[in-house]
Amino acid sequence: MKRVLVVDDEPGLRQSLGLLLTDAGYAVTAEQDGKRALERALGEAFDLVLCDVRMPQMDGLTFLRSYRQRGGNALVIVMSAYGGEDAAIAAMKEGAYDYLPKPFRPDEVVLTLRKAEERERLRQEVAGLRAQLASGPAERGLVAASAGMRQALALVARVAEHNTTVLITGESGTGKEVIARAIHRASPRASKAFVGINCAAIPESLLESELFGHVRGAFTGATADKAGLFEQASGGTLLLDEIGELPTGLQAKLLRVLQESEIRRVGDQKTRRVDARVLVATARDLEAEVRGGRFREDLFYRVNVVAIELPPLRERTEDIAPLARHFTARLAQRFGRPLSLSDDAIAWLEGQEWPGNVRELENAIERAAVLTNHEILSPADFQSEPLAASHSPDSGEPDVGAGTLREATESAERAAIVQALKATDGNRREAAKRLGVSLRTLFYKIERYGIG
Repeated sequence: MKRVLVVDDEPGLRQSLGLLLTDAGYAVTAEQDGKRALERALGEAFDLVLCDVRMPQMDGLTFLRSYRQRGGNALVIVMSAYGGEDAAIAAMKEGAYDYLPKPFRPDEVVLTLRKAEERERLRQEVAGLRAQLASGPAERGLVAASAGMRQALALVARVAEHNTTVLITGESGTGKEVIARAIHRASPRASKAFVGINCAAIPESLLESELFGHVRGAFTGATADKAGLFEQASGGTLLLDEIGELPTGLQAKLLRVLQESEIRRVGDQKTRRVDARVLVATARDLEAEVRGGRFREDLFYRVNVVAIELPPLRERTEDIAPLARHFTARLAQRFGRPLSLSDDAIAWLEGQEWPGNVRELENAIERAAVLTNHEILSPADFQSEPLAASHSPDSGEPDVGAGTLREATESAERAAIVQALKATDGNRREAAKRLGVSLRTLFYKIERYGIG
């Protein structure tokens, strides 16, 4: 049973929350002021803390700051009838998981706690996976703050120990190979080879030999026996990247290998046993490829035992800041000079679309680092040309006569922000949700475009 500490100076609220959370299956402890709550929170093991902002002796933000500084690790949810958006931001800065504005509905409280529990469960699974990976070099994509990527890494942790075939899907640059390597390194096969092949990069005439090997004399130029990738990966893991590009003839042969764990080298009459754990990845919609007759249905069901979908970076902006800092720190080490990102640079990066996803973000940071001598990268370091205002500062409408694509894009972006703020009566948190960006990104763009 999860333990919850409720901290609020209103007796009625403490009592009602106690009854509500007890009915929901929690073990509830209540305190009326921050000082006593702090000592109790540090002296006992709590899973969650519900804390009011305005309290005697010690206010909620001071409680939260002290609790974190002294090593408290329970998830803290702050409650307040005052301050609104500013109070929420202040609480998040001090390490709160979430913010509940008073008055709140009973189901809203329980839902928030359930979400917090799920987040903590995923965090622990991801932490366990990272601990398994700690003995090797850091993977460039194993930085995840978003729910989608945390769930993907939690799946990695679950499937790693089994021999199951895994289908990893996602747009180009989302980190499919990184996830495949993470599965390998967290598996019992970690000490053996990880072998990867891009099925789209090898000519069809050579692909069968690459996968299954060949014997001497099998074709012109085959001067010696050669083991294929299935044999090279025996005991380890084989990644078949871009499996959607695999020619139809080879799809049938791959299906047989997956079913029988046997391969036949090109030109050979005998079969050979192989023991390679197979992971497959694709940027294509394999179900659509099956419907179009371009991918075998039986092979699709054979490789789609467990599916891990990696969302594009534009749908997980929470990951941009930690990824960007991770890449910057690696570059600083590689270049042997101090290198970091300003808050404005982070906000600028969070505001971009990144059609090339994590790979494009990494390349952009490296390019900026190479082309500047600055120790702290700013938005200007990422832009090949100066930003130009393409709108009237008092207008929310885009200027259709803007001269460049950048100017037209910025004009439309400004108009969208103005419209979202009007639709939410100036509530920036709600506007950020409507726009699909973080609150920090919205603040940056409001200041950049001079929106009042």
